[in-house]
Amino acid sequence: MAKHLVIVESPAKAKTLGKYLGRDYQVKASVGHVVDLPKSKLGVDIENDFETEYTVIHGKNAILNEIKQAAKDKDTIYLAPDPDREGEAIAWHIAKKLGHPKRKNVRRVLFNEITKKAVLDALQHPRDLDQNLFEAQQARRVLDRLVGYRLSPLLWEKVRRGLSAGRVQSVAVRIIVEREREITAFVPEEYWTVEARLEAGQPPLFTARLAEVDGQKVEKQLKLDTRERVDEILRGLDGATWTVAKIEKKERRRHPTPPFITSRLQQEASRKLGFQPSRTMRIAQRLYEGVELGEEGAVGLITYMRTDSTRISGEAIAAVRDYIPQRFGPEYLPAEPNVYRSKKDAQDAHEAIRPTSMEWDPEKVGPHLEREELALYTLVWNRFVASQMASAVYDATSVDIEAATCRFRATGQVLKFDGFIRVYTEGQDDRTPADDEDAEGQLPPLTEGEVVQLHELVPEQHFTQPPPRFTQATLIKELEEKGIGRPSTYASIMGTILNKEYVVEDEQKRLRPTELGGLVTDLLVESFPDVLNVEFTAGMEDDLDLIEEGKEPYVAAMRRFWTPFAKDLERAQVEMRDVKREERPTDLVCERCGKPMVIKWGRRGEFLACSGYPECRSTTNFTRDENGKIRPAEPEVTDEMCEKCGRPMQVRFGRFGKFLGCSGYPECKNVQPLFKPIPTGIKCFVCGQGELHERRSRRGNTFYSCNRYPDCTFVAWDKPVAEPCPRCAAPFITEKVTKRYGTIRRCVREGCGWQVRMDEDEGTWVEMEAPRAAAQIRRRASTGASATRGKKAAAQAVGTPPPARAPGRSRARRASP
Repeated sequence: MAKHLVIVESPAKAKTLGKYLGRDYQVKASVGHVVDLPKSKLGVDIENDFETEYTVIHGKNAILNEIKQAAKDKDTIYLAPDPDREGEAIAWHIAKKLGHPKRKNVRRVLFNEITKKAVLDALQHPRDLDQNLFEAQQARRVLDRLVGYRLSPLLWEKVRRGLSAGRVQSVAVRIIVEREREITAFVPEEYWTVEARLEAGQPPLFTARLAEVDGQKVEKQLKLDTRERVDEILRGLDGATWTVAKIEKKERRRHPTPPFITSRLQQEASRKLGFQPSRTMRIAQRLYEGVELGEEGAVGLITYMRTDSTRISGEAIAAVRDYIPQRFGPEYLPAEPNVYRSKKDAQDAHEAIRPTSMEWDPEKVGPHLEREELALYTLVWNRFVASQMASAVYDATSVDIEAATCRFRATGQVLKFDGFIRVYTEGQDDRTPADDEDAEGQLPPLTEGEVVQLHELVPEQHFTQPPPRFTQATLIKELEEKGIGRPSTYASIMGTILNKEYVVEDEQKRLRPTELGGLVTDLLVESFPDVLNVEFTAGMEDDLDLIEEGKEPYVAAMRRFWTPFAKDLERAQVEMRDVKREERPTDLVCERCGKPMVIKWGRRGEFLACSGYPECRSTTNFTRDENGKIRPAEPEVTDEMCEKCGRPMQVRFGRFGKFLGCSGYPECKNVQPLFKPIPTGIKCFVCGQGELHERRSRRGNTFYSCNRYPDCTFVAWDKPVAEPCPRCAAPFITEKVTKRYGTIRRCVREGCGWQVRMDEDEGTWVEMEAPRAAAQIRRRASTGASATRGKKAAAQAVGTPPPARAPGRSRARRASP
């Protein structure tokens, strides 16, 4: 019988540990947090020193009972959740449920990597629970709860139900909104460059760029902003002699970049692999917790993936320094190990992200990994190896050429020794401007005083560009640089702002604020200037670090935040714009009844509505001209013809969004859904041959059905997600946003019952029991029992005569928990 109990948060980690530890150890998984603040109320007693009320998470009683039962007869209980604030909180709450501190045999162990050696070593060096670390997590949790549970109801009252605000998410949205306004307000400025194509006594031809005119440096002192100014300079070069005035040669070194921290891993995986941050972290979690390597069993391949430190252990440095000369040659190993400084506010609790052993190179483990796992592991491996390699060396040359009163400059470089770039080159955002200068290539042999021949002068017009929109990766970099959020929260921040419809991604995966995102940002900035202030939010992150270090009492930090926030909240209840109820007058009149039209705010933004509502329900979209004057948007005429009267169909705007309506209205009232079926790229769950397509019902509701209809009648209301079910390995799962539980994901396979909800405060998925109604919906969809409803929905979507009743909201609700 086992003498010791090891408790981790992940079933995958439990499986790996079970293979490392002998019969004396029993391993159990808590599957994340076991308790949390209640969903139904604030759960924080503000008047009583911000005392918290924790309740067992829905569906976790059974897991807690299993842990308690397993702990009864054990000599030692080792709490081994992840080695960070969240992990410490999980360990703290489990310890309380097991009777700590009265129970003396409860200890905390930290696994920076999941290898047999590291695990056994950690068990030999347990420690007590860290109250400071726990209180730092609790402080963040309470701050997020106070902001979320006080601001969100305010937005419900002033704008619309279902909106949310958060201490970090709202600041992230503000950054995106402000960048978009910079882009909108940007006025391009004209500028010119002049290049000369020149020939020396030996090839090749080379290019030199105008650098000075009459001793004034171009761009810094002299602006070439008109063609007339450029033409004046070109005229002065007519018949000029082009002479090499100065040659400067030097050796330039390009140094490797440090091993990955969390934010840099997310950015590089986005640039090089096309992975979004959430996907990167899911894959990294698997690589950390352990993957099966054939006869070797489960092995953790990388160190803990939530870190902001570039520190590397001496043992790991020694191992990679042994590997480099064996693999690449002794010249690739620097005389001393490369040392990298972590940023000033780094917590430095963990090493940088690196391979756990130099034994597991990508070629060796590749056959055992999924494609995405191998891609990310290779990225981590190469970056770590390159970080301890010698610098690349270039022979760089700069040549100044004089012609009349102008000085042109040609630059070039030749790679002398590739060094670390033999293994890894950084993404563009990680490189410094110095890395890109002198990148024009090779110059011909030249000597000072040599006369070269002009082939042509090439003036080129340019315009300054606005700042680019953020991608998820570049937004994470911005948040990191401003001190907002921490490694464990970046990915969840991205998911939250996208799920709340404050931000959308365009086709290039760049983030653009919605009209709703701009409105909510303006309301919150006006009423809560501190909460939405970047510096204030970064300062709160520093306060959490101080709590963790034992330098700041939890209660003092909470009071310092709450006192001004409560005053702002009280004032906002009265002074914040009541967008939901306000009607802004216009000069336009209703085309149906002649009453004035007013601007209202709806689910999809601003629209024009008749002031005679509810007697007149006329609505329409509108545009603003250059002077801001409002005019109704002209309906867009399409190539489709009305099936009833033969007139062209128009794109119109109604309470459910855009739709196709007959241009013969009101004589002909024929309407059709605007949206054509959109392929999802996910195979049908039932027939295995067709593909699920996104479709819209007549009322604008989205549903998903097989494109092999009527041969296959599968239909689902929840959005399919191309991830296998972690419980039964079904090929995809579904996702839905509900009013009661927020975002939930579940399996569609009958009898599986796997279902999770997104805890927006924690940014993690929490398991929950599958309600009976949801299970019935899944059974009807997967077995085809609801064939009649599926046929009606699919028939309407593919253009056959509309059914007696299209999919509606009442039925969609049944799929909600």
